[in-house]
Amino acid sequence: MKKVTILDGGMGQELIKRTSRKLTPLWSADVMLHEPNLVRDVHAEFINNGAEVITLNTYTATPQRLTRDGSIELIAPLHSAAIKAAREAIAQSGKPHTKIAACLPPLVASYHPDDSMPFEEALRSYQQLVELQSDAADIFLCETMSSIKEAKAACTAAKEAGKPIWIAFSVSDTEPALLRGGERIADAVKELSLLEPQMILLNCSRPEAINAALNEIHSLLVEREIAFGVYANGFKAVDELYPGDTVENLAQRKDLSSEKYAEYALAWAQKGASVIGGCCEISPLHIRAVSEALKRKIN
Repeated sequence: MKKVTILDGGMGQELIKRTSRKLTPLWSADVMLHEPNLVRDVHAEFINNGAEVITLNTYTATPQRLTRDGSIELIAPLHSAAIKAAREAIAQSGKPHTKIAACLPPLVASYHPDDSMPFEEALRSYQQLVELQSDAADIFLCETMSSIKEAKAACTAAKEAGKPIWIAFSVSDTEPALLRGGERIADAVKELSLLEPQMILLNCSRPEAINAALNEIHSLLVEREIAFGVYANGFKAVDELYPGDTVENLAQRKDLSSEKYAEYALAWAQKGASVIGGCCEISPLHIRAVSEALKRKIN
């Protein structure tokens, strides 16, 4: 089994569990603004538990979300604070080789892609995010992509920075051959592979759905020699989350212990995954279990 790079886990849910602030639609960005040291400490905890790549805490700091739920004037301060927190966490951990993944998330909402947004408008928004994050980024992570159009816009913008690009798709928990927006995951892989990302991942879906989706596209990935990765979530379901909502309606699974998640991770690694981490509700302890299990297997 080849060496696997360990990605971090779910920053947003960890912040919700640790902050005393009232939950808002801006979610992790609200904590980023008011409690940056909490973000730094969660980053550091993931690193100390085995994460080799951490993702900037800018998931909800998009132009569209800030305009709707806060103020667009916050976009630069939020990104500066996120970069500072990530760099401080790396310094605090004493692991200077830890990489930073810039975050290019869904512009409007997770799981419900706004396909009415013109491609050029989406591209301009992603270009703005790329410019804000480029100095800190070792990798650009286009994550929780639920439509081909949005993934193309994010990837196109990221290519302008000349750094490695990872594209992560979120698939339906009930119809895992489909993206959350209804398009086939196989079609998404075919179309986005033309933009030559360094890696295609599956993220923010149940591990069981990711297994089914991976079976759907594995031969395609191998045939096209595309590296792939996985970082699943620990939610029971996400059907109740809509644009502008908070995540308080989403419940954590009680049957996905760190040991159980590590079992999934080993299976993904044996299937050829190059990167494994966690998304929402996957904690530093989950990442520690994954890291230790993979080390035992490789050694």
